[in-house]
Amino acid sequence: MRDLRDFRAGKPGFYPDQTLYAAYACAEFGLAFADLDGGTGLVFSVSSSTGRVHFGAGRCSYYPQNNATASTLASDKYFTSRILEQAGVATLGGEYFFLWDRHRAHRPAGHEREDALAHFRKLGGSAFVKPLTGSRGDFAQAVHDEASLVRYLGEVAPYYDAILMQPVVAGTEYRVFLLDDEVLFAARKYPPSLLGDGVSRIRDLLTAHNDGLRSRGLSPVALTSDRGTALDAVLAKDERWDIPGRMNLSAGGTMRIEPLPSGPALTLAKKAVSALGLRVAAVDLFTDIGGDPGAMRVIEVNSNPSIRLLEQSERGDLILKIWHHTFSAMGLLGV
Repeated sequence: MRDLRDFRAGKPGFYPDQTLYAAYACAEFGLAFADLDGGTGLVFSVSSSTGRVHFGAGRCSYYPQNNATASTLASDKYFTSRILEQAGVATLGGEYFFLWDRHRAHRPAGHEREDALAHFRKLGGSAFVKPLTGSRGDFAQAVHDEASLVRYLGEVAPYYDAILMQPVVAGTEYRVFLLDDEVLFAARKYPPSLLGDGVSRIRDLLTAHNDGLRSRGLSPVALTSDRGTALDAVLAKDERWDIPGRMNLSAGGTMRIEPLPSGPALTLAKKAVSALGLRVAAVDLFTDIGGDPGAMRVIEVNSNPSIRLLEQSERGDLILKIWHHTFSAMGLLGV
């Protein structure tokens, strides 16, 4: 097996991870990889003597073995929730609300901005909100008062047309990656953190952190007013300060490959993927909700999951296994 670092070497910072992994897998399996965009990696093809398959970066799926309808349903967090609940899979639920009047005639009443405020009050004035079809943790955060919610809706509206509002839940978060009915790996999620230098205030370190998020097209961290005083503190050198909320790798969070704490959690993840009809998926779920070891719920299901964690964990063997599944499903291998 070749060293994945050889494929990473010399690539520009914007080069798509999955393009790199596809080239890596092609070299291992004897398939032809072709960059179709002058070395950017944004569009590429993989071919063998039996055929050719094209891939694209961004919103394009890297898992063509997934049914297109199933993938689209999974990209909508409300649709996913409804399907899973019908299948008896516990979820966080939630209600959706539109941020613009466009297409209002094509949707039922009860899902406009003013309805979002009314629902927020039903939840007791605290909620976790995120774009209905967002990814990478963009604009995913908790809000704890109506003024913050109104401000949030205004900030999200230029980028998304709808949000999902859910109750605030505390638990241990995992990601479970499945190929068909096989769990390839499970990983525990940890929040992003700031690293002190003994000089800078938390506020200044957070500003630099947010600048980095914006440069990658992600929303900045929004902290509640109750942490205002803490932001003026100076962290000692190498002291860490956790940033609450989203734990996505792209937003600065970390993941470590760890086994799931229980068999029921594994069953829950498998049942979620089966209900949606996906062949490749990553299930995000909470366990130990409220300190109860038996309380667990699916957060969302990702039908086009990133596998950067595997490169960071030096698990090139698992990257190859995923791409072997894809190439075989597309008839490029084993024919």
